[in-house]
Amino acid sequence: MSVLIGILFASAAVFSWKIIGYLIPERYLDHGRVKNIATLLTIALLAALVGVQGFTTSSQVVFDARIPALIFAAVLLKLRAPFIVTVAAAAALAAVIRFFF
Repeated sequence: MSVLIGILFASAAVFSWKIIGYLIPERYLDHGRVKNIATLLTIALLAALVGVQGFTTSSQVVFDARIPALIFAAVLLKLRAPFIVTVAAAAALAAVIRFFF
């Protein structure tokens, strides 16, 4: 029951932040500095997510099949492969590495 309350609270918080974003006057958001910070913040959060989910297990840094899969995905994205192809290929590589090692 407490998990459901936590999910509902988090959903309401995120929804309220979205609504508040629409209520902020445009003159405050039209500055290049605000847009630059928003862009850099998105990149930083994505990098943190990849770092935490890709290199840790149970609060310990581990090197397993995820690392070659992440590198392979980065190469495919650099080569401008479609996102779904990148995800599928990286998952397949991780599965093959886990199967054989």
